[in-house]
Parts: sequence; C-alpha cells; structure tokens
Amino acid sequence: MKIVVGADHAGFELKEILKKEMESAGHIIVDVGAFEYDKADDYPDFAEAVGRAVVAGEGERGLLICGSGVGASIAANKIKGVRACLCHDIYSATQGVEHDDMNVLCLGGLIVGSALARKLVDGFLSAKFIDSGRYQRRLNKVIALES
Repeated sequence: MKIVVGADHAGFELKEILKKEMESAGHIIVDVGAFEYDKADDYPDFAEAVGRAVVAGEGERGLLICGSGVGASIAANKIKGVRACLCHDIYSATQGVEHDDMNVLCLGGLIVGSALARKLVDGFLSAKFIDSGRYQRRLNKVIALES
C-alpha cells in the first residue's frame, strides 16, 4: 500500500521509526515532512500536506503525527475528503477504517510509544472498509456534511 506520512517536530522521531517499519512490511512511503527536527515547525502544514496528498490519490492512506495527535486531526479534517482520526487503541484504528472509511491515522508522538504505535499502524493498514449496508449509508451522510 502507498502511505503518505507527515509529522511536526513532536512526531518526527516516531514518524522515522514507523516509516522504516512500513517500508520493511512492503509499503511504499511518500514522506511530506518534516525532513529534519525543527522545533519551530507547525503541525497544520504537515496536516495539510498529508490530507491533500491522500485526497489527490498520491497515497491510499495517510499517517500524521504531532505531539498529542489532536491538532493534526483537527487540521486534517478541514480538508474535504479527509477522514482523520486520533487513535490510542487498536480497536479504534481498525474499526475506524472498517466502519467509517478513515483514511488518515493521527497519533500523538508524545503520547504513544513506538511499540503501541506499530500495532496501531498495523491495524489501520490491514483493515478494509465494509462497503455495504449501514456503513456505506453512514459514510454517505458524513460525505454530505462536507458540502
């Protein structure tokens, strides 16, 4: 799978760890930054880059990391077509895709450790949207809210 990744300074270290893990698992990574640690960078810049890339089809899904994951999630969800969620547990990372067609996983680089983050990413990337019945109906209602 082709994954777009981005992180600010607070998520930079975790992004680099997870990139290597995803590449080792055979995923293609599109890194939109940060490309080096810069304490003065701003999470909305990376949220926009990841979100726009996913919506444009440059990757099937996105991974976005800031300090808590909250700001990145808020910013990414301002982009039409992005369904970004902050997840701290595997159930949410998986169900978010299966039931809600989540396309961007947000993590808190200062909140989750690398071992849990690996599991969250694995759950997110292995899940598939249940494209039928109530889940599609609900997704259509969410998409209608964007207009």
